[in-house]
Amino acid sequence: MAMLTSVVPRVEILSSSGIQSIPKEYVRPKEELTSIGNIFEEEKKNEGAQVPTIDLKEIDCGDNEVREKCREELIRAAKEWGVMHLVNHGISDDLIDRVKKAGEAFFNLSVEEKESYANDQASGKIQGYGSKLANNASGQLEWEDYFFHLIFPQDKRDLSIWPKTPNDYIEVTCEYARLLRGLATKILSVLSLGLGLEEERLEKEVGGLEELLLQMKINYYPKCPQPELALGVEAHTDVSALTFILHNMVPGLQLFKEGRWVTAKCVPNSIIMHVGDTVEILSNGKYKSILHRGLVNKEKVRISWAVFCEPPKEKIILKPLPEVVSESEPALFPPRTFSQHIQHKLFRKTQDIAAAQISK
Repeated sequence: MAMLTSVVPRVEILSSSGIQSIPKEYVRPKEELTSIGNIFEEEKKNEGAQVPTIDLKEIDCGDNEVREKCREELIRAAKEWGVMHLVNHGISDDLIDRVKKAGEAFFNLSVEEKESYANDQASGKIQGYGSKLANNASGQLEWEDYFFHLIFPQDKRDLSIWPKTPNDYIEVTCEYARLLRGLATKILSVLSLGLGLEEERLEKEVGGLEELLLQMKINYYPKCPQPELALGVEAHTDVSALTFILHNMVPGLQLFKEGRWVTAKCVPNSIIMHVGDTVEILSNGKYKSILHRGLVNKEKVRISWAVFCEPPKEKIILKPLPEVVSESEPALFPPRTFSQHIQHKLFRKTQDIAAAQISK
């Protein structure tokens, strides 16, 4: 007899139910637990390497020397870290504040109201309000609910599934998407130059204005009674070309660097930017897509706004660009469509989980 699929539990309901211990599906494997600490204590630590902060104020400066210094710092951070805090990025604090307020207002609605926006991954309706579905091999869940939707290009949006409350949600999110798309062009231009390519090359390779998709995922991490046992988001690299992240100034992001987990500080008025797998592949590994994860805590709700800049799923073959491949630096990645790359990662993860279970 086929098993009935259970309804995905909303983590917010679990969090507010008064439970003292979390369901076993949320408890991380034993080998992971040793590295999960108190995120507020972790953020205070200053020893070791820290996530770089890149000031973009002079990125288009008329003074050649000043402009090149700014661009070199961005290129170095993309090569050494693949993640950075961007400041003076050209998007006003006021707009960012309104984007955050709109997202918070949506998540402040009752769960019943939010359910009217629920997605249905089983039927392929991935946009909307959701929670992580269990991976069949592990049964593991993450301590988060989310709202996911495509925000750019304009002609590919489905505004019918966007939140109607608050009433300025659509307006501020559209404006943020427009400005973020411009920032993505600027970053991709500098990263192109850093590979010795013409300025427009990387942007063209990831789909250009018509095809590069901006997908927003508002991650809502409720308070967790046992944060030392759970993760908001498990360790992964982003499949995107670039990812831009805002948050509500509650720490949680950790990056795996030089054999240890480094906690990203909360930098006011910054946008966190990740280099994703797509740019790592095109650059033949010169730019890094860094492993990262999200911790939770028992004191404060954490919200983050991640915008993934993704190439079209089937139209482009992702492979190292010929100019960055040589006899001494052969191609590190086989040619794949974006869709095939995602499937490859999912398959590999399932294989890893299955292997771990067999070895127990």
